[in-house]
Amino acid sequence: MKIVCSGSIAYDYLMTFPGYFKDHFLTEHLDKISLSFLVDSMTKQRGGIAPNIAYTLALLGERPIVYGTVGEDFGEYRAWLDAQGIDTSHIRVIPGKFTASFFANTDLSNNQIASFYTGAMAHAAELSLTEFGSDLPDLVVISPDDPTAMRERARECRQLGIAYLFDPSQQIARNDPADLREGVEGAHCLFVNEYEYELLQKRTGLTSDQIKKAVKFAVVTCGERGALIFEGSQTYLIDAVPVDTILDPTGVGDAFRGGFLRGMSLGVDLETCGRMGSLAAAYCLEQRGTQNHRYTPAEFVARYRRHFDDHGKLDRLLS
Repeated sequence: MKIVCSGSIAYDYLMTFPGYFKDHFLTEHLDKISLSFLVDSMTKQRGGIAPNIAYTLALLGERPIVYGTVGEDFGEYRAWLDAQGIDTSHIRVIPGKFTASFFANTDLSNNQIASFYTGAMAHAAELSLTEFGSDLPDLVVISPDDPTAMRERARECRQLGIAYLFDPSQQIARNDPADLREGVEGAHCLFVNEYEYELLQKRTGLTSDQIKKAVKFAVVTCGERGALIFEGSQTYLIDAVPVDTILDPTGVGDAFRGGFLRGMSLGVDLETCGRMGSLAAAYCLEQRGTQNHRYTPAEFVARYRRHFDDHGKLDRLLS
C-alpha cells in the first residue's frame, strides 16, 4: 500500500514543569493572563505529525512517503529519516527558511501548553500531488499543516480519485469552517481525539451522525480510555494498552495513527487496526520524544498477543 503522510515536519522543543498548570490560573482573571513557567528540563527532538506517523509505519515494515516543506536546517533530519526506511524524496527545502518548530511544556498531570512556529511549513500549499504523475498513492494522510495546504490537498485528492484520511486535529481552530466541512465530507476516514470531535462539530455545524455518515469510518481517541471506531451503525471500543511508565504524551496520537494505518495496509479488520494503534501509542508514551521508541515487528506482535487475540492475523507482519 502506497501511503503518503502529509502534514507538519518540525523540530520539537520539549520541556517539563515540576508542578501543575491548574495551580497558577486565576479563574477570575482569565482575561489578563500573564504567566511564566520555570522548567527543569528541555530536549530538542525530531518531530512533526507527518514524520511521526511515518516513523511508526516504518517500524512495522511499511515504506511511507513524507510530503511537506522544510527549512535549510533539515539536512540531518532527512538523513535520519532515510536511515529509518522512510521515503523523503518528496520533501521540499524552502531557501532562507527554518524548519517549523513545536514548543511544548508538560506538567505533572501530563497537561500541555504549546506553541508552534510555522517557518517553512507556510509554503506547503506550493506542493501538488500531480508531481506523482501516474504513480499515485493509495492513501494520503492529511494531517495538521498550513491551512491552505490542507484544503488544497483534500481537493486534489478528490480530483485525482485518491482516498484520504482527514486528520485536522490541532488545526481545527485555525481552519475555515467551510474547508473543514469539505474535508470531512470528501474523506475516506476521519481521525480526531474526543475534544477535537466536539470542536469539529461546533466549527462545521455537522452533527455526530452526519460526520459518521460522511466517512467510511471515524476514529475518536480517548486517552487512557482507549478509542472508539464508528463504522456505519457499528461502534467498536478499543482498549488502551497498559504501559510500564508514562514519560511523555507528545506524539502518542501520531503513533496510534501509524499503527492503525499499518493494519489497514495489511488488510485486517478495523478492530485489529485499532488495537495495533493502541499498542503503537503505548510504545510512544513510554519514551520521551515522538520518534525514540523502537521495536521489531516480532516484538510488536508478541506484546500485542499478551493483550489481544488476533487469531493469527498479525502473522502477516512476520513474513
